[in-house]
Amino acid sequence: MDCYSPDPDAVVELANAYRNEPNYESYVALSSAIEAPRQKLFKRMNMATQGTEVIVSLRKDFLRLVKNHPELKPIDFDLLHLLKSWFNRGFLTIAEIDWNTPAVILEKLIEYEAVHFMSGWNDLKKRLGPNRRCYAFFHASLPNEPLIFVEVALVNGLAGSIEPLIDPDPQSEKGDADVDTAIFYSISNCQAGLAGISFGNFLIKQVVMELKKEFPELTQFSTLSPIPSFRRWLSQELDNKESTFLTQSNRSTLSLLSETDWSTSQEHCELLQPVLTKLCAHYIVNAKKANKPYDPVTRFHLGNGARVERLNWMGDKSTKGLSQSAGLLVNYFYAIDEVEKNHEAFVNQGTIAYSKDISKFLLAN
Repeated sequence: MDCYSPDPDAVVELANAYRNEPNYESYVALSSAIEAPRQKLFKRMNMATQGTEVIVSLRKDFLRLVKNHPELKPIDFDLLHLLKSWFNRGFLTIAEIDWNTPAVILEKLIEYEAVHFMSGWNDLKKRLGPNRRCYAFFHASLPNEPLIFVEVALVNGLAGSIEPLIDPDPQSEKGDADVDTAIFYSISNCQAGLAGISFGNFLIKQVVMELKKEFPELTQFSTLSPIPSFRRWLSQELDNKESTFLTQSNRSTLSLLSETDWSTSQEHCELLQPVLTKLCAHYIVNAKKANKPYDPVTRFHLGNGARVERLNWMGDKSTKGLSQSAGLLVNYFYAIDEVEKNHEAFVNQGTIAYSKDISKFLLAN
């Protein structure tokens, strides 16, 4: 493997030469020495028929292996470096997916849906029906493989429950008339080999522009998002006797979550709702991992400039929703004129933008 790695002695020698004489020639020589020979191999592979597809698949395998073989990290680093260059936004195209899209692509949506499971064609047809839109990014080297796709519901006002969005009542769907809000309710990355390359932020911004062109009357853009790590974090806090988030009183109330039928018991829900909603607000705003929000979906949307708008009790009653977030869903709101300001504040100062509704939970005793 060493023959495919940079020559350490050459790198040191040329680095010293560049330090002593930082001119064009020494810079080029150092850059050439730092580039691992395996990168040249990957570039040649990429020129072959279906070469890009093979390399994306190869990185998928590396990501699985590198967990137990840290010596492979330099190879994965080189693969990611190349893939970031090949899959930058300038090489991607956006496409709207509808019922007339080739079946080979429609099948991939069912396969890759990562947020709200689709059991088959009937579920997909509902998500591509009236007042629904779906957009995906594609790359010329993978023409039938979506890289990421987002599902959108056109509704009136903020949506608080996922069920009407993924399983709408046909009688309530009236085409594209009388809508003022676009709800992004599912974003799915499709290619495991492209992990670490950000597509979602570009896709959301592009879709907002596409929707504004088609529906000038749209005034609100928001998500209805899962909170995938809330229950995991809550379990850690329950195990932590010195938790600053929990009191003895709400520890007692939270013990009801161990009951298998808690979500169908009105009495249990009435006791749990105020406790869980308040804790979830604190979790989203205050729980941190490496100085960033603990929740991955929170990190993503805040990094894109959204604000935390509203928590929705029993927004997702599915088995997955109950196990991940006790049924809670959250709206992240994209106020077009505030997105850049929120993004800069979050990235530079770690400031989290949130609404008055969320602040009430944070201030509650």
